[in-house]
Amino acid sequence: MTAVRPLYLPPPYQDSAESGRLILRDGTTAMIRVAQPGDREALQAFFDRLSPESRRRRFFSTSPPRGEFIDSLCNSSDPASKITLVVSRTLGGARSIIATGSYFARGDRTAEVAMAVDDAFQGKGLGTLLLERLALLAARHGFLRFWAVTLAENQPMLEVFRNSGFQLRSRVDNGDVEVDFSVVPSEASVTRSEMRDRVFTTASLLRFFRPQSVAVIGASRTPSNIGYRILEALVANRFQGPVYPVNPKASVVGSIRAYPSVRELPEPVDLAIIVVPRDAVLEVVDDCAERGVKALVIITAGFAEVNAEGRELQQKLVDKVRGYGMRMVGPNCMGLLNTDPKVQLNASFSPVFPPPGRVAMSSQSGALGLAILALAHQRQLGLSTFVSVGNKADVSSNDLLQYWEEDDATDVILLYLESFGNPRRFARIARRVSRSKPIVAVKAGRTLAGQRAAGSHTAALAARDIAVDALFRQTGVIRAETLDEMFDLAATLGSQPLPPGRRVGIVTNAGGPGILCADTCEAGGLRVPELSDVTTARLTSFLPSAASVRNPVDMVASAGPDDYRQAVETVLAAREVDALIVIYIPLGMVDSDAVVQAIHEGVAAGRTADGAGKPVLTCLMGEAGIKTSLVPGRERIPSYAFPEAAGRVLVKVAAYAEWRSCPPGVIPDFDDIDPAGARQICRKAIRERGAGWLTVEETRTVLTALRLPLPPGGVARTADEAAELARSIGFPVAVKLASHRIVHKTEMGGVSLNLTDEPAVRQAFQKIRGRLAEVGDLESWEGVLVQPMVSGVEVMVGVTDDPLFGPLIAFGLGGIHVEILGDVRFRVTPLTDRDASEMVREIRGYRLLEGYRGHPPADVDAIQAVLLRISRLVEEIPEISELDLNPIFALLPGEGCRIVDARIRVESPASGHAAASTTAAASAGDQRVELS
Repeated sequence: MTAVRPLYLPPPYQDSAESGRLILRDGTTAMIRVAQPGDREALQAFFDRLSPESRRRRFFSTSPPRGEFIDSLCNSSDPASKITLVVSRTLGGARSIIATGSYFARGDRTAEVAMAVDDAFQGKGLGTLLLERLALLAARHGFLRFWAVTLAENQPMLEVFRNSGFQLRSRVDNGDVEVDFSVVPSEASVTRSEMRDRVFTTASLLRFFRPQSVAVIGASRTPSNIGYRILEALVANRFQGPVYPVNPKASVVGSIRAYPSVRELPEPVDLAIIVVPRDAVLEVVDDCAERGVKALVIITAGFAEVNAEGRELQQKLVDKVRGYGMRMVGPNCMGLLNTDPKVQLNASFSPVFPPPGRVAMSSQSGALGLAILALAHQRQLGLSTFVSVGNKADVSSNDLLQYWEEDDATDVILLYLESFGNPRRFARIARRVSRSKPIVAVKAGRTLAGQRAAGSHTAALAARDIAVDALFRQTGVIRAETLDEMFDLAATLGSQPLPPGRRVGIVTNAGGPGILCADTCEAGGLRVPELSDVTTARLTSFLPSAASVRNPVDMVASAGPDDYRQAVETVLAAREVDALIVIYIPLGMVDSDAVVQAIHEGVAAGRTADGAGKPVLTCLMGEAGIKTSLVPGRERIPSYAFPEAAGRVLVKVAAYAEWRSCPPGVIPDFDDIDPAGARQICRKAIRERGAGWLTVEETRTVLTALRLPLPPGGVARTADEAAELARSIGFPVAVKLASHRIVHKTEMGGVSLNLTDEPAVRQAFQKIRGRLAEVGDLESWEGVLVQPMVSGVEVMVGVTDDPLFGPLIAFGLGGIHVEILGDVRFRVTPLTDRDASEMVREIRGYRLLEGYRGHPPADVDAIQAVLLRISRLVEEIPEISELDLNPIFALLPGEGCRIVDARIRVESPASGHAAASTTAAASAGDQRVELS
C-alpha cells in the first residue's frame, strides 16, 4: 500500500447531521435542523430574548441583529456558501428556538463560524454540539478550516472551541480573540465526540433506571388490567421511593391515594409509566411535560406496529416527546426494571422480579420479555437491569449499550433483536463496548418467513441475515442461535474469566459424553491437546489403571469425589490447557452432591496453582444437572445439561476472547486516490443513461482513480486498434468482448486467450464482433478489451448495497469457484485493516493462497489492499449499487494482483444515504489556511 494513514470517521448520528435529536449535557433533549425561510420570526424572537450580554458576545453589540441579517440566516439553500442550524424546544406550549449556529464562506476552503445559545440553556453543551455538526457539514461541502472571532472575555465560547478536539491556533488583537482550526475529523475530535455522546446519553437514561419517584398514569383498580399489575409490581417489589397512581375516576388505587391528573401530583416525578388508551397518550404527554417529568415508559400499543395511521401517530408522539426535552421507552413495550437493592424498580407487568446480578438485557418483544424474565429466574441468572424497548421510537438498543458501557453494575449485555434502526451507529457503539463488556445477541428473522413476522411485529425493516452475521463478526458481538443458548453464554461470561487461548481440557467419568464434548469443541475451532508427561504422570498417580489420562481424561464409571477433586485440580493447573470442561453423569452408588462439592474444591485448588484466569464449565447430567452448581463462599461455576452445550458455549466465548485480545483495526486513508474524479464519472453516467452498468471504459477509469491494480491494455473499437494495443503491451494477450450488458462472455464466444501475434488478434476481433452480429446484439458492442495474459490464484471481490446496512463487501475464490463452492465471506463497510485480513483468511480456500501441493503462494497483502480500496470507493460513492471484480489474479508475494474483469452498476442513492459525504468529510485534505 502507498502512504497509508488512519482515516478518522465521525460517529454516525441517530438521525442525521442536518436534522434530528440532540441530547444535552443534563440528559434532556432538543431538536436540530437546517434553518428555513419560515424561521424568520422565531429567529427574531430568539435574538430579542437573549440577554444584552449574550447579544454583545455574539454580535459585539447589545442591539438585536437587523432584519436583513436574519433573512440571510434563514437561507441555507447553498451550503457551499453558508448554512445555519437551529435548535428548538417546546416552551410555553409553542416550539421556540433555543440555539443557533452558522458558517459563512470566507474563501474557497475557509468559513467563519458563530453560535448563540439562549441564556436559560447555556452550560448544557449546545454550543459544542452545534460546532461539531457545523464542522461536519462544512467539511462535506469542501471547507477545510473554520475561523472565528470573539471577545477575550467570552470564556464560555472559547471553552467550546478548546473542548472540541480540533487543534486550535489563536491570536489576540485589541481585546478580541481570533481562532482558526481544521474541520477535518481527527483522532482527538472523534474521541471527544464519542465521549460526549456516551456521557450525555447515559445522563438521559438515569431517570429510567434510578428514579426518585414514579407515577403510574392509568393505574387501574381491576386486578387483571395492566395498569393494576404495574402498580402492584412497583409496590410489591418495594421500590425505594414514592409511587403515585393517576386515575381520573378513582381517589384510591391499591390502598394508595390516587390523583386525577399528573398535573395534580404533590411533587414532580422522574419517571412516568403510561398505560392509557392510545388516543389519550399525546394529551398525557402534555400533562407530564407541564409537571416536569423527564422520562416516559409508554406501555400502550397501537402505534407503528399496526398500520400507517399508527405510524403517523407515533411520529407525532416522538416529535412531542423530543420537543419537551423528554426521553421515552416504547411505545408498545412491557416496561423496565432495576434490581439494585437501593432502587428495586419493577416498572413492568412482569410477575417475576429476578435476583440481582451483573447481566443487563434488552428485549424488542414485550411478550417474549416476560418469558425471558421467567427463564432468567429459573436459571438463577441475576440481572442488573432489563428493558423492553418495544417500537424503539426514542430509546433504542444503541442508547442502552452506551448506558450499560458506563454502568458499574453491569458486566454482560444481552440483546434480543428483531430489527436494526441504525446499524452503522450500532456497529460503531458495539465495536467499542465489546472491547470491555461482552454483548450476546439473538437476532430473529433469519428466514424469509421470520423476517416477515419480525417486520410486521416491530414495524421495522428486517435486515438480511448475511449482513447481520457480518456486522456481529466485525463488532465482537456474540451471536446466540436461541434464547436458551443466550442464557448458556451469559452463565459463563458472567461468572468465568475469558480463556487465554483455544486449548481445552476435558475431565469425565464416561467416555461417550467426553467424546461428544471433544467433537463439539474441535468442530468449533478449539483444540483438545494431548496432556503433557508431567500432567499425565500426576493423573496416573491416583486414577485406576483403566482410566485414560490423555485428553479427554476418562476416569471411568467408578470415579468418586476424591478422583474428581484431584483430576480437576491437576488439569486446570496444566500449562497446556486454557479452559476446562468437567462432565459428571451419575453412575452406581456415587454421591452426586459430594462430587459437585469435590469439583468446586478442585477448582479452588487449581486456581491457586496455575489455573487462575482459566474458565471452568461443568456438565452435570441426569438429576445432578438440575441442582445448582453454586457453592456458598465460592465462585459460581456454570453447569449445562449436555456436553455439547458446554462445548458450544466455550467455542463462542473463546472466539470472543480472541477477538477482544487483538488490537482494534484501523480504517486506512490513501494519498494516491481521486474519489472526486470517480464520483463525477458515476454521476455523469446516471444523468445521461439513468441507472445501470458502467461501460468497460468508465469502469476502468473509476477503478484507476482509486489506484486499483488493472493490467495494462484498453478497449479497441477496430481490429487495427486491437492489434496496436497488443503490440504495445506485448504478447501473448487476451482479447475479450467489452460490454456492460453481457455478463457471461465465455459462453457466447466472447473470449480469446493466449494470442501470440497481430493476425491472431485481428482474427479474434472479427470473430467476437461477428458472433454479436450473428445473434443480433450489436447494441451491446463497446469493442474488445485487450490485456496481457495473467496467471495466478483466482479470487473475487464483490459489493452489493443493502438498503439498511449500506455496502456489503464479499470476498472468495474467483472464477467459477465462487458459484460452485460458495466459499465467500462478507463484511459491512467501512473495512478496517483487520476486517480485510480476517476476510481473506476465513475462506476455506485460503490454503491455496498460502501455497498448496507445489503451487506457489499468492500476494495476500495485495488482496487486502484491494479490499480496503474497494471499501473506500463504495463509501465515497453511494451511487455504486453493485460491483463485481471477478476474476482477480493474485500473483506471487510482492508482485501484487491484477483485476482482469470488472463490472460496476450505478443508480441514484437512496434518500439519507450519507456514507460518501461522511467519508469525504473525514478524508478532506489537511491544507493549512493562514489567518488574514
